[in-house]
Amino acid sequence: MSEDSDKVDIAFIARALRELQSEVRVMRDDINVLAAMVQRLDGTMVGMINEIRAIHAQHSRMDRRVRELEAR
Repeated sequence: MSEDSDKVDIAFIARALRELQSEVRVMRDDINVLAAMVQRLDGTMVGMINEIRAIHAQHSRMDRRVRELEAR
């Protein structure tokens, strides 16, 4: 390394901080997108579980009715 490259001044630190802030903004945007995707999938799973429970209840009622008819 040359003698000039070893010197760190306020301008260098300011540039480094601006770059770091820019990278943090990009990562924050990425995290927000990923969080939104997880929340959407979570909502889908909750909806699917409710749908499966409703279908199960519907099938159980139909099964009881069929058994009653067969018993007659």
